Amino acid sequence: MFHGMDGHGFGMGWGWIVGIIILIAAIIVIIYAVRQSKPVDRQDTKTPLDILKERYARGEIDKTDFDERKKDL
Repeated sequence: MFHGMDGHGFGMGWGWIVGIIILIAAIIVIIYAVRQSKPVDRQDTKTPLDILKERYARGEIDKTDFDERKKDL
């Protein structure tokens, strides 16, 4: 008659699965957030010569400026 009141109804039988799903989702969100907050070092490892070459390629400096600054490095 009162199937939900005796502890064997839908809510009690499946409630732990919903809790586990929520826990797993929370862990995934935390792992994703931690991975996104770490800086990526791949682009920060440019040498001064790499930066100088990029500036020359973009046309910010001409050939004489490039050669002079390359000698300084």
